[in-house]
Amino acid sequence: ISGDESSGAWVAAITSFVMFTAGAILPVLPWLFVGGALGVALSVLLSAAGLLLVGATITLFTGRAPLYSAARMLAFGLVAAAITFGIGRLIGVSTGV
Repeated sequence: ISGDESSGAWVAAITSFVMFTAGAILPVLPWLFVGGALGVALSVLLSAAGLLLVGATITLFTGRAPLYSAARMLAFGLVAAAITFGIGRLIGVSTGV
């Protein structure tokens, strides 16, 4: 890696950290203000909105239809959430909500 390439790696790492943090805060944000069923509902809505936004934004790079990419990203997010929920159920994790 040359000197120029190593600075690109730092930019990629920092950008990845910022984007991951922004995406991870969406489902947590409602829990700072409310709890229970309302917290769950708001968390699901914010997560879905974030996934749809990221999916639509990806079209700037892929050239696909925004609705297709947004729906695809939402589907991937739902599958990931279902798998995570299933693993939690399998090992007996309970949130108490």
